[in-house]
Amino acid sequence: MKTNWKVDPSHSEIEFKVKHMMISTVTGSFSEFDADVEAADETFKNAQFTFSAKIDSISTRNDDRDTHLKSDDFFNAEKFPKLTFQSKSYDGEKMVGDLTIRDVTKEITLDVDFNGIVEDPYGQTKAGFEATGTINRKDFNLNWSAVTEAGNIVVSDKVKLIANLQFVKQ
Repeated sequence: MKTNWKVDPSHSEIEFKVKHMMISTVTGSFSEFDADVEAADETFKNAQFTFSAKIDSISTRNDDRDTHLKSDDFFNAEKFPKLTFQSKSYDGEKMVGDLTIRDVTKEITLDVDFNGIVEDPYGQTKAGFEATGTINRKDFNLNWSAVTEAGNIVVSDKVKLIANLQFVKQ
C-alpha cells in the first residue's frame, strides 16, 4: 500500500542561483509551491514526487528584476503561471524527472539527500529531503540575454536549483 506525503511549506524552500555579470550570484526563490510524494515504504525508493511553483511568487529581493523575470523575456507568468516537476525514478541518491518551464519539458537529474524521518512533538511523521541540480535556462526558452560594454554576460545560462523540502505523512 502506498503512503501519501504532503509538503510542509513553512519548513521548506525552493531556490535558484544564477551568476550576474559573472562576478556575483543572485539568489531567487518561490514563496508559493506545492509538492506531494507517493511512496511504497519509508526508503522512498522509486517514490513518485510531484512539484509545482507559482511563477508570480518569484522573489529575488528586487522588484524590477522580479517583474522582468515574470515577463516574456523569461518565464511569461501570464501565459505559463506554473513550473512543474514530475519524477520518473529515485534510487535514494539521484532523482530523474521531467521539469516543465514555459511550454518546454526536459528530463533533468537531481542529487538528493534524504535526511530521514522523525515524529514531531505533535505526533506528525515528517521526512526531509535536500535536492540540488543545474539546468541551462536557454533549454527552457528563458532566452533573454545582454552583454555589457566590456563584454561581460549579464545573466549566466547555468542555473543552480536547490530544494529543501519537508513532507508530512498523510
